[in-house]
Amino acid sequence: MKKSFITLFIYMLINSYNINSQNIYSVDKWMEYIEEMASETDDDDRIENLYSDLSYLAEHPFELNSVTREELTRLPFLSDQQIEQIISYRKKYGKLVTFYELKNIEELDFQTISLLLPFVYIGDISVDKRPFTVKNMLKYSSNELQIRYDQCFQQKKGYCSYPDSILQQYPNRKYLGEPFYHSFRYSYAFDERLRFGIVAEKDAGEPFWNEYHKGYDYYSAHLFLKDINKWLKSFAVGDYKVSFGQGLVISSDFSPGRSSIVAQAERRTNGFRRHFSTNENDYFRGVASTVSIKDLDISFFYSFRKLDAGVDNYEVSSFKTDGLHRLERDWNKKHTVPMQTYGGNVRYATSNLAIGITALSYSFGKYDIQPDPKPYNLFYFRGNSNMNISVDYMLKTNKLKFYGETALSSNKAVATLNAFQLTPVSYLSLLLLHRYYDRRYQAFFGSAFSQNSTVQNEQGVYTGMQWTPFAHFKLSLYADLFRFPWLKYGIDSPSSGQEYMTQLDYNSGKNFSTYFRYKYRKKENNQTVENESTQNVLPYSQQRFRLQLLYGLQSAWVLKTSADAVYYDEQQGKQSLGWMISQSIGWKPSSFPLQSDFYIGYFHTDDYYSRINSYEKNILYAFNMPSFYGKGIRLSFSFRWNILDKLSVSAKLAHTYYADRDLIGTDQEEIEGHNKTDVYVLLRYKF
Repeated sequence: MKKSFITLFIYMLINSYNINSQNIYSVDKWMEYIEEMASETDDDDRIENLYSDLSYLAEHPFELNSVTREELTRLPFLSDQQIEQIISYRKKYGKLVTFYELKNIEELDFQTISLLLPFVYIGDISVDKRPFTVKNMLKYSSNELQIRYDQCFQQKKGYCSYPDSILQQYPNRKYLGEPFYHSFRYSYAFDERLRFGIVAEKDAGEPFWNEYHKGYDYYSAHLFLKDINKWLKSFAVGDYKVSFGQGLVISSDFSPGRSSIVAQAERRTNGFRRHFSTNENDYFRGVASTVSIKDLDISFFYSFRKLDAGVDNYEVSSFKTDGLHRLERDWNKKHTVPMQTYGGNVRYATSNLAIGITALSYSFGKYDIQPDPKPYNLFYFRGNSNMNISVDYMLKTNKLKFYGETALSSNKAVATLNAFQLTPVSYLSLLLLHRYYDRRYQAFFGSAFSQNSTVQNEQGVYTGMQWTPFAHFKLSLYADLFRFPWLKYGIDSPSSGQEYMTQLDYNSGKNFSTYFRYKYRKKENNQTVENESTQNVLPYSQQRFRLQLLYGLQSAWVLKTSADAVYYDEQQGKQSLGWMISQSIGWKPSSFPLQSDFYIGYFHTDDYYSRINSYEKNILYAFNMPSFYGKGIRLSFSFRWNILDKLSVSAKLAHTYYADRDLIGTDQEEIEGHNKTDVYVLLRYKF
């Protein structure tokens, strides 16, 4: 019954994908995966990077009969077992002739196949890689130019006019630049082996062409070589990203974790990638390379760049990481502290065994990092230089997998993460993950599975189960129990918490799918007790509910209805409720080079504590998941038009009406009135 259902599902899915474009599963499923992860993190830059990476892969899919194991690991929703099954099936039965054959791979259920389809195709792979010659690099290369422009229609407080006398006394009342966002990106690629790119950007409010500054605020460039020969696996010059192990020492990737794919929490990216993003903080600038000798990879890198920070007499009180330079105080912090970083990794890896050693050192020249002393930051890094070293490991069989990493910082503090994954049958997967991050552990570039934003001061046990009992249904569950042995910002004592999630998915196999998700989170924070002047550390809880229905009409229409609710409750009696109903309509005809999406949502929340996040389509390569609180309506309309074979435009108009306020935003971002309207435009030329 199960295989018959999957066969029928794949038949309809591929027909819709290749014939009439009614691919409501393949187009939207991976976007929903990103949406869910975004709802659980404040790391907007890395979420947008992940979204941009997957958007690029959807635009440049892998050939299914030649795709490598390493390339498939770039798709975070695929498990190791699924990747191995795809490779093994291909070796055993030869080339796949049609997508229908995916149903024969036991590890792939229809939901995973729907996630996979946008990123693969079946085509001609008989052509060998072309040699590096000037003629080939000119004839067979691809070039892409992207120009983006965003602007808010309403005037914000930071752009108002003030007398010179006021600005002399309060220089940070007014933005130094123009009220629009603008970016420029150019990329050159010779298949996957050679890439070159340039990025330039100014944020809204940053000066672009006036008396303060001429030109973009941020520039980036890179040259990236990959698999040039048998031994040179990668080589980067300029700006690049680095990830090794599970992120206890260094990682530029988004940390997987508490999403509906509950049994996939492993970081699988090891090595270097190009930095082709407008993220002004999370990258390295210099040179990097990986040399491969059979199953042994040897990587090394060097980076030197300047960071934004508040400095007083060579003492750094804090780093500025948002990349915004709109006010005079922002410019005073721009590129003030030099940072030199060097390190490497030696990794032995086969399909069933991997072990790696990572070492990293970084220093800040003549500057000392000295955060303002507070009880909660007693164990933060202080000084001029630091070093981290770690060992990561992976051992697996057909049904079992053990992976993890253990790291040390210069002060001999330890951080360790270890996970055990069990897949007894194709439709059931279990994960048990333990983490211990010493309160004294210090890793400037660490980013791992955690409740904190840093790899420090946390202990926890996470367990997840994903079960597909019937062809139409999938059940996902996880529980995360954690504690913070030392104080945190806003919490004046050691604290603890717990988080649970359950999600039930249903797919009709035709033109309808739905899921219901419930999340419960309990933590502690400082609360003021009634009739007392002092604060106590007390628990609070948050419950989130989400129901989504996705259905297709005819051959070109896709409709998505969502209902969200949030309930916030503090022990001292503070309660807050929020909800939102939204509807999106997508139109993608097969015979016309235009696709569009319309979104409308009504939100009603008591306050900021019960705010609602809601995903809506944005322009190409850009992720958007705004947060709303209060009462109001959200509207947006976006489209993508392929004007010519090589020229396309992507645009979005978004409007928010607030029924409960006369002022929107705070400080320099404040807008007078009930309405906020934004426009986003991206022009792309491929040649």
